[in-house]
Amino acid sequence: MGGSFRRGLFSATQEALVSSTPLAVVTGASSGIGAATARRLAAEGYEVVLTARRRDRIEALAGELRDAGRRAEARPLDVTDRAAVDAFAASLERCDVLVNNAGGAIGLEPVAEGDPADWRAMYEVNVLGVLHLTQALLPALTASGAGTVLVVTSTAGHGTYEGGGGYAAAKHGAHVLAGTLRLEIVDRPVRVIEIAPGMVHTEEFSLTRFRGDAERAARVYEGVAEPLTADDVADTIAWAVTRPPHVNVDLLVLRPRAQASNSKVHREPVERRESAERREP
Repeated sequence: MGGSFRRGLFSATQEALVSSTPLAVVTGASSGIGAATARRLAAEGYEVVLTARRRDRIEALAGELRDAGRRAEARPLDVTDRAAVDAFAASLERCDVLVNNAGGAIGLEPVAEGDPADWRAMYEVNVLGVLHLTQALLPALTASGAGTVLVVTSTAGHGTYEGGGGYAAAKHGAHVLAGTLRLEIVDRPVRVIEIAPGMVHTEEFSLTRFRGDAERAARVYEGVAEPLTADDVADTIAWAVTRPPHVNVDLLVLRPRAQASNSKVHREPVERRESAERREP
């Protein structure tokens, strides 16, 4: 429940407690890694501001967190809209942590056949979205005295794969943005952390990539015993954010055990899994 509207709702003691509570902004909080991260940071004692384009999703999550006794506020936001981002930043009284999670992939076409509009859309949300929020909130993060900018990239930003040119280019841009920012603000009390997940099975990532083709999206994870979950990534994000302020996790790459690289994944034969499932009581 960040923002000036809180004034007048609490006693002086309550107001002091709220004002001392660190505030985390989480982008792309309507589902997947963003929603899981918001839940985890709220559990760690942060006041969380949930942003995403889908108002109904983040309002439902904010209500869930408040019902559990957490402090949470839903703020619909398109990270590619710079004017909206600036207005959002100006409305916050403080910001201690920024989790740049909003992003995504579109399509799996080879470079020779890729749609420039898809590449542009991926760049705008994965790179310019990070730029907009980071620029807008950096003064507040600096003023906090122990700010954290966290960028959720991908192993795609560290090594490409066939059909992944557009997404890998965008995530590499976000990776370079984080690394450059760390060099440029080393004299400020702000950490810059990059978390680069590999194969994560969430409800929407592959479905969005394949434009709603559920069958094709399911095949991405076919035969993989245990891909990462959104909670796995959120756990890693929370661990990095809650280190002492002088400890900077520059880059943390996480993959499921079955994934050795972007193009090397162990998959069990489908018939073997089905046979094992039939043997279970």
